[in-house]
Amino acid sequence: MAATVRVLGRGELGRYTGGGRSEVTRFEDELRSVIGVEHALAVNSGTSALIAALVGAGIGPGDEVLVPAYTWVSTAAAPLAVGAVPVLVEVDETLTLDPIDLKRKVTAHTRAVIPVHMQNLVCDMDAIMAVAGEYGLTVIEDACQAVGVTYRGRRVGSIGHAGCFSFNQHKNIRSGEGGAVLTNDRTLAERASMYHDVGSYERPGFTGDDSALIVGVNLRMPELSAAVLRPQLAGLDAQLARRRRHRRIMVDALRGTLGAGRSHLVPHHDPETATGLAVAFTEESDAVTFGARRGVHRLADTGRHVYTNWRSVRSRNPWHPGMDPYGWAARDVDHSPKACPETLRILDRTCAVDLAPELPTPAFRLLASRTAGQA
Repeated sequence: MAATVRVLGRGELGRYTGGGRSEVTRFEDELRSVIGVEHALAVNSGTSALIAALVGAGIGPGDEVLVPAYTWVSTAAAPLAVGAVPVLVEVDETLTLDPIDLKRKVTAHTRAVIPVHMQNLVCDMDAIMAVAGEYGLTVIEDACQAVGVTYRGRRVGSIGHAGCFSFNQHKNIRSGEGGAVLTNDRTLAERASMYHDVGSYERPGFTGDDSALIVGVNLRMPELSAAVLRPQLAGLDAQLARRRRHRRIMVDALRGTLGAGRSHLVPHHDPETATGLAVAFTEESDAVTFGARRGVHRLADTGRHVYTNWRSVRSRNPWHPGMDPYGWAARDVDHSPKACPETLRILDRTCAVDLAPELPTPAFRLLASRTAGQA
């Protein structure tokens, strides 16, 4: 509240109206330091971040971009926005992109892969980067649901060629809407910056030149959003520590529910720093029962996070017939409900568990007992 009053008191709501006092610029500097990258670009949503990163990487018509079959629809929509087509890849038991299926799905037309760190569960980035290196793919991490989380000592979003964050209402830090592009690649950063601001070439300190300019749109973050995010960013590590603490409490509470060959915790690629939690069941009916009795959601029922519900992507209906990414593609791409059967099998049997970092630990212990059916 104090941060928003500070901005409103100055009356400078746009990034470029406040001179050197810009909240957005300060947020970018602080975000770059926290995540450990050379460049951070604040934008108005996670979707915008994905699109700007793809533009920055030079992805466009005729290119294929590999995306997991379990993610928010934006991950698949972003390639279409730049004229490329998304190609579905299975997720494995970790609920993240399967490196084995990733390698199977690479073709001569594949240019990029977008691994997604779902539910604060991190991808196997070492394996993904190895496949990407073998085939010369650009890796754009969709870390929208895992802001600040680490993978083997590195912050997610800093491992691939670029990373993307979201700050909407449901993320680790939030401003209603907002996003960011992170990268160590100066050229990618400059191209993304040009794209996110149609007037960037006239901004003080812009480092491009006339020969490198591209036409952009307006995806800028407003000052109020950055002001709301800055104090949350300062407290991000403490919030993630609460998530880890709550995860241990929930796991202890669920011990009586888990096991006996019927259920288990979803495996994690970095269990020592795990900040997300989900439970997988042998039978679909067990997942339904667990979710219904405990107020948690089964992943198959999360709407537009499941590829079979991406109606706009599957419709293949461009906003103009002359702007059809599928018409520019070199082959037909399977987006049918049968495209990723293993993903559907996993989602049918898995429930996510909320770790509620906003709750004090005593209150969360009570929530954990109720989730485990003990109270």
